[in-house]
Amino acid sequence: MEDRTLLQNIRRTTKPSSPVLIISKLIAIALPIAQLVIGGLYLHECPVQPYIPIYLLVSGAFSVVLAVLSCLPCTQEPEDGSQSALSSLCTAWNSLVTLFLFCWFIAGNVWIYSAYQPSYDPTASDYCAKVLYLFSFWTTTLVYILLGVALVMGCCGLLCMCVCGRSDLSSDSDGV
Repeated sequence: MEDRTLLQNIRRTTKPSSPVLIISKLIAIALPIAQLVIGGLYLHECPVQPYIPIYLLVSGAFSVVLAVLSCLPCTQEPEDGSQSALSSLCTAWNSLVTLFLFCWFIAGNVWIYSAYQPSYDPTASDYCAKVLYLFSFWTTTLVYILLGVALVMGCCGLLCMCVCGRSDLSSDSDGV
């Protein structure tokens, strides 16, 4: 019985205010814009792995498109729970772009980590521009760090829910 009320409360969470949404979108779009700028500036500056700047350009462009499209009214769920054809199309498009970005991220991992520790000397055969490579390396590594933190926090949250749920059950059974 308590599990159902928990799920209903999760579904009934309040929507963030417009300023919060705008600020979060601006923060979320900052990294893709930086990817576009760095990928464009250093497009031919990584002979050891020429796909690294292309990876930044494509992932930056698709991330900006995804962020902009998520602001459109067709992506918002109506309050009555119904779904229009346009809303279904937007959902399908966002899902496809997200799937592409996931696959592109895996390809970027291969390109970035296979070139690990390139030379930053332009005359070397395994040269890659330092800003380009380190930006690519650390943004990719940051994704793994954030996933690890989210996993640990999720496990801690589940553990707390289990402990709190058991203590509520034991206090309820004492009164019976």
